[in-house]
Amino acid sequence: MVGVTASRQGPVSPRQFKKVTEILDRFNGDPTRLIAILQAVQEEYRYLPEPVLSYLATNLGLSRAKVFGVATFYAHFSLAAKGKYVIRICDGTACHVKHSQHLIDLLQKKLQLNEQKPTTDDYLFTMETVACLGACGLAPVVVINDQVYSQVTPEELNQIIDQIKIKEGQQI
Repeated sequence: MVGVTASRQGPVSPRQFKKVTEILDRFNGDPTRLIAILQAVQEEYRYLPEPVLSYLATNLGLSRAKVFGVATFYAHFSLAAKGKYVIRICDGTACHVKHSQHLIDLLQKKLQLNEQKPTTDDYLFTMETVACLGACGLAPVVVINDQVYSQVTPEELNQIIDQIKIKEGQQI
């Protein structure tokens, strides 16, 4: 358990396993509800920490292979810690034609991120480039957590990030 990074508060703590136990209780420890349990755990942690997956396997009476298999099969689940703000930039055809690459470049430079390092060191931001967000008429589109921003310019994205940083008590 030591050294495993959780996206909210550092190493996974016994208190956080208490949260997992509460989630298991909410689903009556029913192994047939594994996907719903994983969704609830990911909502709590913003990813699926390996020690928590092992804990789930033991408590649900499932093999670790089964739990990890489900967690890795679905693209919705993440085994990597993510930031508090997950920024998804569409680079599908419509967004790409409307210069979404400028938004990607801006964010990578501003937050010192790249494909190998998608999350800031403080776990405030994670950047993901996605193939399509299904909002082609609003291109280019950026989604930050559940907030959709349409026809975003680099200047607007810069302001949005600065506003989040200020809200979180960071310098811009």
